[in-house]
Amino acid sequence: MNDTTDDRPHEECGVFGVWAPGEEVAKLSFYGLYALQHRGQEAAGISVGDGRQVVVYKDLGLVSQVFDEQVLSSLRGHVAIGHNRYSTTGSSNWENAQPSFRTNSVGTSLSMAHNGNLVNTADLLARVQELQLTRSKNNGAVGATNDSDLACELLSHLSVDQGIEGAAMSLLPTLKGAFSLVFHDETTLYAARDPHGVRPLVLGRLERGWVVASETAALDITGASFVREVEPGELIAIDAEGLRSQRFAAPDPKGCIFEYVYIARPDMTIAGRSVHATRVEIGRKLAEEHPVEADLVIPVPASGTPSAIGYAQASGIPYGEGLVKNSYVGRTFIQPSQTIRQLGIRLKLNPLRDVIRGKRLVVVDDSIVRGNTQRALVRMLREAGALEVHVRISSPPVKWPCFYGIDFATRAELIANGLDQDGIRRSLGADSLGYVSLDKLVAATEQPRSRLCAACFDGKYPIPLPDDALIGKHLLEGLEKGVSGQAEPVLPSGYGAEDAVRRP
Repeated sequence: MNDTTDDRPHEECGVFGVWAPGEEVAKLSFYGLYALQHRGQEAAGISVGDGRQVVVYKDLGLVSQVFDEQVLSSLRGHVAIGHNRYSTTGSSNWENAQPSFRTNSVGTSLSMAHNGNLVNTADLLARVQELQLTRSKNNGAVGATNDSDLACELLSHLSVDQGIEGAAMSLLPTLKGAFSLVFHDETTLYAARDPHGVRPLVLGRLERGWVVASETAALDITGASFVREVEPGELIAIDAEGLRSQRFAAPDPKGCIFEYVYIARPDMTIAGRSVHATRVEIGRKLAEEHPVEADLVIPVPASGTPSAIGYAQASGIPYGEGLVKNSYVGRTFIQPSQTIRQLGIRLKLNPLRDVIRGKRLVVVDDSIVRGNTQRALVRMLREAGALEVHVRISSPPVKWPCFYGIDFATRAELIANGLDQDGIRRSLGADSLGYVSLDKLVAATEQPRSRLCAACFDGKYPIPLPDDALIGKHLLEGLEKGVSGQAEPVLPSGYGAEDAVRRP
């Protein structure tokens, strides 16, 4: 049975890096990851270099669950990176938590954190196997099964002859897909962003150092001033000699439009445009495209709030808070019982009955995936006394999975893939349903359409995809079983990327 409390396009990951001699870099990383917690809640990790060695600490859970004062005090050095994980390649286990770590044959250590998703993972695995690199064992434990670990393995191997900077300039052009990387050895911090800049990565300045992070909120919390975005196709190195920048590929920007819709924090700035301002503008355009007579506009908190404000402003319908969110419900590893599952959305949201009763409501949400959440929400609002429920969505219909770092449902499960808009409305039980158009969404970002990836809405993937048998969340687990003779390479069902190209 589908769990109505987990019907969202899942975030991908958050990365953070800092080079700051004299500062408590582990604590800066902790607070940076804390600001990026929304981007991934499965695992967290920090690694630190002190000029002589690299130490890594990571575990499953939220940042505040993984780290305490004692752990952070033991992570001493001048350079550090951190990672929040939501798995898009590889299972959710300790081995796949990041940062990934390697020590090469000359004793140089490398730690790497990755936000995004590669589409040539099978090629990278073949390259690792051809080089006869041993990644099946890692300190006696079963090795990691994600694309980030393969990249770390190859970079570490190449650095023996080329040094890490030279190895990165050699390896990065061969990585296909979305990647915002931070990595370091004992002394130097590195950051790199794929040529399309699909995932965000920003650079900030501390009084005594530098910070790189997935979002500007992580700069703010650590007291770093925003300098600029890391450019698509750029490699940055930071050490005692200062900051160096090189181009490993020509830029061809295709930033993820869904960052504006849902993933990024509203206080994030992308390409000079406030995410909050973009979301408010999306709401205004929603009101222009899908007007309705109603008494109250309410958001599905919290990602629907800015667009609901914009809808109210443009429509003249009063804005109100009609739903209360439990702020302490995040991703959990405890599966709800059948009784709790039947309560569905009430785990996270509960109606304010005195606000809702007798009202015609406009309910603004960020997206519809399977429709389970909105179906339960409409039913809950009617039970609370709403006379009419008009659903407005601040993104177009999601019809295609993401291969570049967002874990959507399978294409077969996406409600917009099987039903037209009126069919979706009837499935939700709403009185009316309106999505913002892709043209209006693009206009709200103030970015040229040519600089954005909207593949989840239009199916136009800017980075070429391999055969559908060579892509998927558990690809490496299947391929490596096949290599060992235990099983043929088989992709488990349930991952959105696996059948997106094959299916109509």
